[in-house]
Amino acid sequence: MTDDALDAVLDRVSERVTPDGDERERLRAVAAELTARAEAAIDDLPVDADVTQVGSSARSTWLAGDRDIDLFVRFPTSIDREALERYGLEVGHAVLPDGHEEYAEHPYVKGEYEGFDVDLVPCYAVDAATDIHSAVDRTPFHDAYLQARYNPELAAAARLCKRFMKGVGIYGSDLRTEGFSGYLVELLILEYGGFVPLVEAAADWHPPVQFDLRGSEGPAEVPPEEAEAAEFDDPLVVIDPTDPDRNVAAVLSAANLARFQHYCRELLDDPRESLFFPEPTEPIDAAGVRDHLDRRGSHAVALVFDTPDVVEDQLYPQLRRSLGGVTEELDRCGFDSLRATALADGVGEDGSGRSVLFVETAVDELPGVERHEGPPVHVGEHAASFYDAYADDPAVYGPFVEGGRYVVERPRDHRTPEAFLRSDALFDVALGTHVETALENEYAVLVGDEVASLAERFGEELREYFEPEV
Repeated sequence: MTDDALDAVLDRVSERVTPDGDERERLRAVAAELTARAEAAIDDLPVDADVTQVGSSARSTWLAGDRDIDLFVRFPTSIDREALERYGLEVGHAVLPDGHEEYAEHPYVKGEYEGFDVDLVPCYAVDAATDIHSAVDRTPFHDAYLQARYNPELAAAARLCKRFMKGVGIYGSDLRTEGFSGYLVELLILEYGGFVPLVEAAADWHPPVQFDLRGSEGPAEVPPEEAEAAEFDDPLVVIDPTDPDRNVAAVLSAANLARFQHYCRELLDDPRESLFFPEPTEPIDAAGVRDHLDRRGSHAVALVFDTPDVVEDQLYPQLRRSLGGVTEELDRCGFDSLRATALADGVGEDGSGRSVLFVETAVDELPGVERHEGPPVHVGEHAASFYDAYADDPAVYGPFVEGGRYVVERPRDHRTPEAFLRSDALFDVALGTHVETALENEYAVLVGDEVASLAERFGEELREYFEPEV
């Protein structure tokens, strides 16, 4: 790889991701109009408040074509949470009459205005990010910290990094993605002074890796001499310069950090635009799923149920917990899970979506009996209790002695993975709260080739499952 080849790729990508003058002016005008509408709505309230624009659109780090505007309405800390929510929603609905309410730590209004996706979020006007009353209170401090330190060159580098991470599927701090947030990206770019220096360094990181950007004593920063950073055990730790008790990279999974390192090496070894703008995944069809299962010779089972009516950040951790509980029990029973995944659509839409816990096992059927070893015969009372427990059970083979200890062969509870999934024992494993409720209402179990029917709804996800890449 030559520097010229990488530079040429980055120049072409930069042209594609940099908003032109018309787009910048359009966003500026719409943001100004929305701000004015919010200020007019605030004038009708019995409390003082102000409006500030935050996020990538405020810092000129958004990608061309992204049409997101984030406005925060800051209320005094003298009002309680109920009043904050009530006034915040009043302003939100006044600005976005056709908007709808969503919920993070507290409700806010989301809607579309003049072709832009707008979030109007209430928060407290605290004096420092270390004094927050809710998680969103620190966001204006993040914006102030970066605005004071960014310049057009760093903004261009941040856009390249965001597009790169989007291209390789690791951008987003939601709990479905478990990737890099925009704030994290911009802090890393600030730390290294550019995109290429970050890529070159990340290619050689040896996690755990930690960064603390404090030291310039600029706006919104909590200087190191005023507050010692907390200790974290995450694979990547980036101390929040506005709140040193927080790791900005806390949501980032170890797998996505490893993917970032892998693709950094790929970019340096073989620069190409497809890393930034990959071809869309072609959905697999039912025949393709059956072909993969035939080739793999595995046993496939799937639990299918209605998607719980919760937001993604509640749903996906519950799906992962439930999938882990199911696979752990299948392994304990001796079915040997090969690989598994959780799928969902219609998230947060009452009654319209389906969720799936999909598992491949190496064993499709076990004998009707299982071996159960007791204590050594010489341990006296304990051994006698084991013997007496099984001596008169006609369903048990034994007790007999092998190697100095009692052994029995007793009936197995579940001879197949699907038998376990259809039994009440499913509800004895660790399940997410809303997932468990959905399963209690109704679920279906698909076995073998039956899982191919999932391709109609989850073709892209199943393509990625059966044809995995980094």
